[in-house]
Amino acid sequence: MRILLTNDDGVDAPGLAVLAEIAHEISDDVWIVAPDGNQSGAGHRFSFGRELSLVEHGPRRFAVRGGSPADCVVAGMTHILGGKPADLVLSGVNAGQNLGDIVNCSGTAAGAREGALQGAIGIAMSQSMDYEVTRTPDWSNASRFGAEVVRAILAARGEEDVFYNVNFPYCRPDDVAGLSAVPQQRFSRSPIRYYPSDNEGEFFMAIPETPLPLDPQADFEVLRRGKSITVTPFALQQTHRAALARLVESGLKLG
Repeated sequence: MRILLTNDDGVDAPGLAVLAEIAHEISDDVWIVAPDGNQSGAGHRFSFGRELSLVEHGPRRFAVRGGSPADCVVAGMTHILGGKPADLVLSGVNAGQNLGDIVNCSGTAAGAREGALQGAIGIAMSQSMDYEVTRTPDWSNASRFGAEVVRAILAARGEEDVFYNVNFPYCRPDDVAGLSAVPQQRFSRSPIRYYPSDNEGEFFMAIPETPLPLDPQADFEVLRRGKSITVTPFALQQTHRAALARLVESGLKLG
């Protein structure tokens, strides 16, 4: 199996090194194409109309200068890997969880999504953290269980038009409850908010709190309270069929 790795934390991020270890447990045909710097929150942005360049960091290891995770996957799948694109695209391991509606702006998720759009199996992987305790991720669960999770997804997947979002819990490896397939937490509103800076006239985009209520069966609570590794399949075809049918049946027209 040919595997392409990317992330949104940059080519030198420790989570990417963890991802490389996971990938090498599965295959010896592993390639890395990642941003040259932090692209957290980039979502599925493409750098249209702006020149990019590749920097080789070693055998099968490249950075895209100024590029997003989606840029990196396209460069890898359609150029660097030549006529043999990857069978599997792994994105991560992100420093911090990617859950619920946050997946919409996640560069980590976008790497896996673009991998799936390019015809590969796409899996995003994130290591959760308790930001009230530490800002330094503990990669133990991703390292210990990552390859096993990938193999489980590969064994269970069908022909659905999806990519997969995986989160590892913040706990000791011996306390991990197992592997749970769960739906996405749809928040009551967007969690992204204006957040004032200490510098006058400046502000941040931030996630100061989690919108409530939370579904105890969805990714957010199963990861946090259940201490399970969560796997959520996300559809690439985003048309809402019921809403489409309702519009058609309404005789939608001008005037």
